[in-house]
Amino acid sequence: MTSNFKREPESGLILVNIEIDNKYELKMILDTGATNTTIDSNALYLLGHDLKDNIGTVEIETANGIIETEVFEIDTFSSLGLTKKKFQIQVYDFLAHGIFSEYNGLLGLDFFEGTKFCIDTRENKITLS
Repeated sequence: MTSNFKREPESGLILVNIEIDNKYELKMILDTGATNTTIDSNALYLLGHDLKDNIGTVEIETANGIIETEVFEIDTFSSLGLTKKKFQIQVYDFLAHGIFSEYNGLLGLDFFEGTKFCIDTRENKITLS
């Protein structure tokens, strides 16, 4: 299956839409350098998720050092024609830590686990098989 993506004109970042629970759509950055998918806690809260419902915490290493994130399990998480059930995401409060972005998080490599994918930057397409 092949999906188109948009590029951020100034930075060249790959932008994708994701869907949570078959009803909420968010814009995220595809980050092949990120091991795990991370969503801004403010976005998750606005979608109606109680931030007290995390299933644990985990420390991750970022370019700015080690941070602690909360882990949530999302019933249905979809992007680029691929759907994951009971998908665990990391949640971090972007605003509280001085991260200001029009995007709601990073789509990490964990989303593609068990999937072969090819990113074509000439045609702005991602092919999954």
